[in-house]
Amino acid sequence: MGQAPRSTPARRPVAPATMRRGWLEREVRKLRRASEILKTASAFFPAAELDRKTT
Repeated sequence: MGQAPRSTPARRPVAPATMRRGWLEREVRKLRRASEILKTASAFFPAAELDRKTT
């Protein structure tokens, strides 16, 4: 027998402030990740520089 057509859920319009908030939250996550990478790198490179000077 035939299947009933699937209906798509009604989408409510998204307010510009809500869209901006989502964008800002993604941006904060990205910047925090970059900050962690830089912290790790800054801890690694001075140690590598000291090793290079002593050898």
